[in-house]
Amino acid sequence: MARCELCGDEAFNEHHLIPRHCHRKSWFKSRFSKQQMQQTIDVCQVCHQMIHHVIPDEKELGRSYNTIELLTAHPEFDNYLKWKRKRVRN
Repeated sequence: MARCELCGDEAFNEHHLIPRHCHRKSWFKSRFSKQQMQQTIDVCQVCHQMIHHVIPDEKELGRSYNTIELLTAHPEFDNYLKWKRKRVRN
């Protein structure tokens, strides 16, 4: 069973670090390789939902939060992860 790369819980979803909706946009095509745009991480359903809840704009998600490090640096998402990681350990 895969583990969520964000909280450590069981992962059932994949999250595209650059949302698929952005793959056809010229801004993304000129800045990222096809391989970079296809990069995914394993995430649990709750973390996946929270990513899209905290950062609902897919273009912003792809431009500013396209790595695990950038995603976890988002203050609201970081607070969520601290809470979630405590729940997973218990």
